[in-house]
Amino acid sequence: MTNPSLNRPPGPRWTRAQIRAARLAPLVPLLQKRGLQLVAREAGNFILPAYPGLLVKASYWRWPERSLAGNAIDFCVQVLGLSFHDAMRQITGP
Repeated sequence: MTNPSLNRPPGPRWTRAQIRAARLAPLVPLLQKRGLQLVAREAGNFILPAYPGLLVKASYWRWPERSLAGNAIDFCVQVLGLSFHDAMRQITGP
């Protein structure tokens, strides 16, 4: 039997606290930093014209038409197509 940890691609180890903080990261500044256009709607919601139907609020997003929703990490992985490590770097980086 092989050791599963030896089969992992190289990458930083993230602490639980770092992952928890990244999940709670506010999405609006993160998306603005990436150059995505956000349009304010009622009740603190935002839409992204580049992703029709997707709604963002605070650190949470949902895309009802695609049955997707989640936190900042999920957005980076499921919507932007980043790896987990790249998502963490985007969220926690300077």
